[in-house]
Amino acid sequence: MAQENSSPAYLAELLSKVGLGDRAAFSSLYQATSAKLFGLALRILLRRDLAEEALQDAFVKIWHNAESFNPEKAAAMTWMTTIVRNRCLDVLRASPHEAQLAEEQSFDDWASEDLGPLAEITASTEAKALMNCMSHLAPLQRQTIAMSYFHGLAHEQLAQQLVQPLGTIKTWIRRGLQVLKNCLTTA
Repeated sequence: MAQENSSPAYLAELLSKVGLGDRAAFSSLYQATSAKLFGLALRILLRRDLAEEALQDAFVKIWHNAESFNPEKAAAMTWMTTIVRNRCLDVLRASPHEAQLAEEQSFDDWASEDLGPLAEITASTEAKALMNCMSHLAPLQRQTIAMSYFHGLAHEQLAQQLVQPLGTIKTWIRRGLQVLKNCLTTA
């Protein structure tokens, strides 16, 4: 399993093996997906420590529930993304104080870490203003806009990944963009 692959078929195969208790497959699955899933958690929670904790909890849940994964119902990455997203939303719901701290986090902290090109982007005034305004959105709205504009997912793909009606996705994006527009024009 030294193969470093993230194709849907490979991930589904790994997840099936994890469902049988294969620790090596779990390690390979983690290596193949953790960076992408951590990025998702970080975009939702806006704090590295909370994102790391949510990701760890999500992978424990993936380990325990892998046997219930059905490749005919969803792609492996979609299934795992849903678990991570739900865990992040649980974190936000469980502690309004933590959610408030996440909204108030200084993006200067991110710029001071060794993030390469990302540090240059977050250091810019425009990016700080955008990230500040993004923090005013509801978590699902923020995630939907981020996945659409920063990752190039179509509305149909978002509806499928987030298991929401297409009209709901379009409404979240339209209303979220209006909030961002209002926030950025007053900033």
